[in-house]
Amino acid sequence: MLDVRRLRLLRELAHQGTIAAVAEALSFSPSAVSQQLSVLEREAGVPLLERTGRRVALTPAGRNLVRHTEAVLELLERADAELAHARTGPAGPLRIGAYPSAVRALVPAALAELASRHPELEPMVSEVDPAAVAGALRAGELDVALVHEYDLVPGEPEDGIALTGPVFAEPLYLAARSGGPLAGHRDSPWITSPVGTLCHAMVQRVCQSAGFSPRVRHRVDDFAAQLALVAVGQGVALVPQLGVDRCPPGVTLTRLPLYRRTRTAFRSGGAAHPAVAAFTAALHAAVPAELRSA
Repeated sequence: MLDVRRLRLLRELAHQGTIAAVAEALSFSPSAVSQQLSVLEREAGVPLLERTGRRVALTPAGRNLVRHTEAVLELLERADAELAHARTGPAGPLRIGAYPSAVRALVPAALAELASRHPELEPMVSEVDPAAVAGALRAGELDVALVHEYDLVPGEPEDGIALTGPVFAEPLYLAARSGGPLAGHRDSPWITSPVGTLCHAMVQRVCQSAGFSPRVRHRVDDFAAQLALVAVGQGVALVPQLGVDRCPPGVTLTRLPLYRRTRTAFRSGGAAHPAVAAFTAALHAAVPAELRSA
């Protein structure tokens, strides 16, 4: 019988690409990961990995086993959800991940709603960039998380991760010292989120759709900081509605026909888990009406 814990390591290797990355994601040593994968190969009776120097690739048998592993883990997640219902319903720790503007503007209201409905739950919130959510869910560091996507930057499907439909949608705003169309800022300095984030990719795509590439001067992850820089003439920025509630004087907001949409993410098979379902329901209740109808 194949060991589920070792199968998780193989699945993580398929996503992370290197043993070192798997070790870091799961808080193991690289030697421990290598040892457990070697044991898994012996259990399987066929080569699962091809080693070339420091590189490791999955064999066809390894890729097939990962595919079956995803199905097995989804079934185990469903079983855990059913057992949780049978035991107590929504209770105990619930590890929640959310991006910064949601943590500030929406999560507190959701937690208050959750506490009133299910006081036995113990929510623990971590600020997480959407790009890191899938790995954190697969590693068991999170149980549920908020992720977002933009009209021009749709989210990519991740094996082993399930998403709800959009919980709410926010319009995007061009933040500048004066009003005017987006195309009028082709020569302006731009303030964006750091490279590698979805928000940075969004600015690139939106500007390209207007016929230019942004000339980036500042890379700042916090929307309030971006607006503060806009206010003192350091550039222009694109900010979703949750990020403009503290807009400083001197900044003009021009609404664009584009949206950022937020969904909840969890491990495949976990939608019916009482704690996950309770948080999703509380989040829906906490969303302002103008965002629900966007």
